[in-house]
Amino acid sequence: MSQSQSQAGRGDDAFVSTGTLPAPDEVRALLELARQRYGDDTEGAVPDYIPALAEVDPSLFGICLANTRGQSFAVGDAEHPFTLQSLSKPFVFALVCEALGGRRVAELLGVDPTGLPFNSVIAVELHAERTSNPMVNSGAIATTSLMPGGDAQERWAALRNGLARFAGRPLDFDEHVYASEAANNQRNAGIAHLLRGYGRMYCNPDEATEVYTRQCALLATARDLATMGATLAGGGVNPVTGERVVSPGTCRRVLAVMATSGLYERSGEWLYDVGLPGKSGVSGGIVTVAPGKGALATFSPRLDQSGNSVRGRLVTRYLSKRLGLNLFASTPAAPTDRAA
Repeated sequence: MSQSQSQAGRGDDAFVSTGTLPAPDEVRALLELARQRYGDDTEGAVPDYIPALAEVDPSLFGICLANTRGQSFAVGDAEHPFTLQSLSKPFVFALVCEALGGRRVAELLGVDPTGLPFNSVIAVELHAERTSNPMVNSGAIATTSLMPGGDAQERWAALRNGLARFAGRPLDFDEHVYASEAANNQRNAGIAHLLRGYGRMYCNPDEATEVYTRQCALLATARDLATMGATLAGGGVNPVTGERVVSPGTCRRVLAVMATSGLYERSGEWLYDVGLPGKSGVSGGIVTVAPGKGALATFSPRLDQSGNSVRGRLVTRYLSKRLGLNLFASTPAAPTDRAA
């Protein structure tokens, strides 16, 4: 019996498999082919508005695919640690959804795309919901302010523990990157105080900014990121540890917001080309989730003007087609009795 069949009849929150991945040997060959195909691409640049990120070797390039059965396939620099940055957003959103309920969180945060850059202040003013969605900085800081805990220390502990459960192991913290970001996060601090003025900040804004800055400095590898994505793909169960991290209903909501807003103002183009929920980060990572199948993670520090990894976008578009991941792809239906 397939995984999707075993889930049948369990209510609206049962996740549904969209099929299976190719055989392991084919997956490995395709990942290596993708690395070779795009490894010489040098377009884009490492970000310099966070000084510590400008120090990263731009030639680094890793790819990892993890399925919902606990297998992973990695090539290149898939074990090289990098800070999560905005890649933390969907997973913190998942933790808050799990704590407060998806409907309530949508009311508090909003779930509509902005069509504007990730750190836009104008987006706050233009949207009635103010925060718009948890994938941009305004919504992400508000999301962090909803983490359970009586103060910043308790929220940080709950958040770090939750992301470790997604990864299946404790995640280290990069003090150097944190210090660099904390010295340059005045824009995020301003956004947090603006949100407080609109009643959309749910703890002290300085505490929320502090915890958000810390979550961005957590370290992960492409393999970790693929496991985290595969947890969302598998209805909230970590495929490596077997632990249920969040509910299937939470996964469904998180993936919906990733699909519409995960690549910022390029999200529509991403969905058109790749056909999957995804999330990028300015450290050069991208995670892409194929519900029921698994997740693809890439790491390459050179970014385009929207803050998305250039090689990561190319690789993901290529592998989405070759691995049969696109949610919108279909084959002609078999002939049926038209009178039925």
